[in-house]
Amino acid sequence: MAQMMFKKQSGYIINIWGESMVYKALTIAGSDSGGGAGIQADLKTFHQLHVFGMSAITAVTAQNTLGVQGIYPLPVEAVEKQIDSIAVDLSPDAIKTGMLFSEDMIECVAYKIKQHRWTRVVVDPVMIAKGGSRLLKQEAVEALQRHMLPLAYVLTPNIPEAEVLTNMRIDTLEQRKEAAKKLHDMGVRYVVMKGGHGEENELVDLLYDGEQFYEWKSKRVHTKHTHGTGCTFAAAITAQLAKEKTIYEAVDVAKRFIQAAIEQTLQIGGGHGPTNHWAFHE
Repeated sequence: MAQMMFKKQSGYIINIWGESMVYKALTIAGSDSGGGAGIQADLKTFHQLHVFGMSAITAVTAQNTLGVQGIYPLPVEAVEKQIDSIAVDLSPDAIKTGMLFSEDMIECVAYKIKQHRWTRVVVDPVMIAKGGSRLLKQEAVEALQRHMLPLAYVLTPNIPEAEVLTNMRIDTLEQRKEAAKKLHDMGVRYVVMKGGHGEENELVDLLYDGEQFYEWKSKRVHTKHTHGTGCTFAAAITAQLAKEKTIYEAVDVAKRFIQAAIEQTLQIGGGHGPTNHWAFHE
């Protein structure tokens, strides 16, 4: 039997018979009408990294760079149907979860991930919008800890989110490392602790793999145009995992992606503007 050979393209593989094998990623999150975060940011990131993006929308938000004017959760049944429709025909190579909002939604999404046996799961524990609006109900935090963290191949909390999930105050780099260890003990395979909320002039992101820490350092960009940075960063990791990259390779690309997106700002909107998803090129 002839050995199958593959020619790798940017977002897909072409085998010896000329058939394309497209990398696919699914985002399960809320819609941002302003286009800077949520589903919209995820799909833009997937596309820029040459991955076919799919979505299951958990909630529709009315928002712009000035803030969130309304949150309208979808029925759990609607989210189940979206996920199942993708699973039976367009099974993803990696998935990302973002805004899940309620306990019922978290339980639904966790059940579907287990049912479809998806393992490359990136959990972005979205809690608070850039303008301060709560995107996860207080009573849903425990459900996130109980149902989603054990399913997370990668967890991408910022410092405030890590404080909520670990119930500890985080002021120093050592405390970030302690929190990462706690999150790993809760069932997370890889913890990526974002350093954007830190006070250092040099921003430090951490990856903990259960044995050791890895650091990515970058200069802090002083700008208010950072809406959707967390979504974009986690989506970039998801896209790379869909392409079968290692976690270390995925975080490295995601770090460079978001740094370029912040540095080359679009400067649109009167408030916290979006990042530039066109900025990075592999």
